[in-house]
Amino acid sequence: MAKLRFILGDHLSRRVTALQDIDPQSDIVLMAEVGSESSVVGFHKQKLVFIYAAMRHFAQGLREEGIKVDYIKLDDSGNSQNLEGELERALMRHHVEAVVVTEPGAWRVREMMDNWQTRLGLPVEIRDDDRFVCGHGEFRAWAEPRKSLRMEFFYREMRRKTGLLMAGTEPEGGQWNFDAENREPLPAEYVPPRRLRFEPDSETQAVIDQVRKRYSSNFGDLEPFEWAVTRDGALQALDHFIETALPGFGTFQDAMRTGEPFLHHGLLSPYLNVGLLTADEVCRAAERAYYQGDAPLNAVEGFIRQIIGWREYVRGIYWWKMPDYSKSNVLGAGRDLPWFYWSGKTTMNCLKQAIADTARHAYAHHIQRLMVTGNFALLAGIAPAQIEAWYLAVYIDAFDWVELPNVHGMVMFADGGLLASKPYAASGAYINRMSDYCGNCRYSPKTRDGEKACPITLLYWNFLVENRHTLQSNPRMKMPYRNLDRMDAAALANIRARAQGFLERLSATKDEADDEPQMRLDV
Repeated sequence: MAKLRFILGDHLSRRVTALQDIDPQSDIVLMAEVGSESSVVGFHKQKLVFIYAAMRHFAQGLREEGIKVDYIKLDDSGNSQNLEGELERALMRHHVEAVVVTEPGAWRVREMMDNWQTRLGLPVEIRDDDRFVCGHGEFRAWAEPRKSLRMEFFYREMRRKTGLLMAGTEPEGGQWNFDAENREPLPAEYVPPRRLRFEPDSETQAVIDQVRKRYSSNFGDLEPFEWAVTRDGALQALDHFIETALPGFGTFQDAMRTGEPFLHHGLLSPYLNVGLLTADEVCRAAERAYYQGDAPLNAVEGFIRQIIGWREYVRGIYWWKMPDYSKSNVLGAGRDLPWFYWSGKTTMNCLKQAIADTARHAYAHHIQRLMVTGNFALLAGIAPAQIEAWYLAVYIDAFDWVELPNVHGMVMFADGGLLASKPYAASGAYINRMSDYCGNCRYSPKTRDGEKACPITLLYWNFLVENRHTLQSNPRMKMPYRNLDRMDAAALANIRARAQGFLERLSATKDEADDEPQMRLDV
């Protein structure tokens, strides 16, 4: 029975379930670059190049196996620019008896797929995506009996299931989590490892030229484009990370430095999220480095926790709680996203640096995302849907299943603590401790008065006051509220007035944004 195997842009694995039993003699693979998906939130130019170039190279690899591939490029004549339209057109070209597809990474696409069988009038098989450690049913069985969820306990179950870093029934090293050792700032004289980057081949260059022509107004720099777009390249990136960057990943994973966007981070999440690498092979490679004495336990454990802990955990919550999950807004945040998130023009140097790194590489590491761009959005009360759309647009590794829970739950605390045990709110003092950003900023985290008062510090105290009714009962917020209660009433009133004046001058409109005046803190 001939089948049409529909492969999406984040299913670029030969092991993806839609391809596992393919018959090269009769089956056909359909792949399509469609404008409706690429324009959902106006993706970063490099994100578009990465996905399309990886798709084209993956299709070529299938052809070299002798598999028939029907590939629709973005500018092909007749391209309907949406998934359903290209599926319908393909069924008119090919005589098949069924469609096979792997579950997508976005709830809205899954809802669309659920209607395909009725719409198309032939069987449509939507297979589970088994590239993950934990399936949907398994996660629900773990989560539903619990009054509250904590990633740490889920992570321990994943360690037991996979056997990663396990010494029999006990964790390697006698403890599950070495995060306390993973919070060091970079020493001033420290030289981070240089990271492996990739030159575009002719096919990738063709995609770059196409994106330049079609998406010239999208966010971010188009070149230099230095990401791998093939499985071989992704494997090289993995090997290079394990050899050069993993040993320092643990100690310095929370550090930030001007002009050093990568430091010891993996740069592997784009490859994992489109299928060029698997979670298991990445974790096993890190584990081997520990047992061979090439990387310390705190680094390897911290890295593996990000993959079989957080990555699996947020996916579990996404598929368990959607679609209602995205509608929650416990803190009632509703301010429009400031225009400087798109322009990068701000006098707050930490945000300027994080946004500039994002524009240049379609990448920023997790502390830049959580404690700089995310922290400001939380403190300023940005509408969750707006900051979520920004993260989905600008980061090369952002797909709905991983971006939405991370931003909605961890960054914005919009779910009230389902995903994270407390809001990740911080004053300028944290950013000063973990980076060199504050030394080159017009503001100082050490003062709350005058023109040098750090906006983030002012917003931090204002945030605590404005959300006290919701947050003060949280056990992990007792210390911040004790510190707030020690503050002089007049000083706090001044801080709040200055914070409110600052927020009123933020602009979400390009034509109105005038960054220097909007950063003045006098009221």
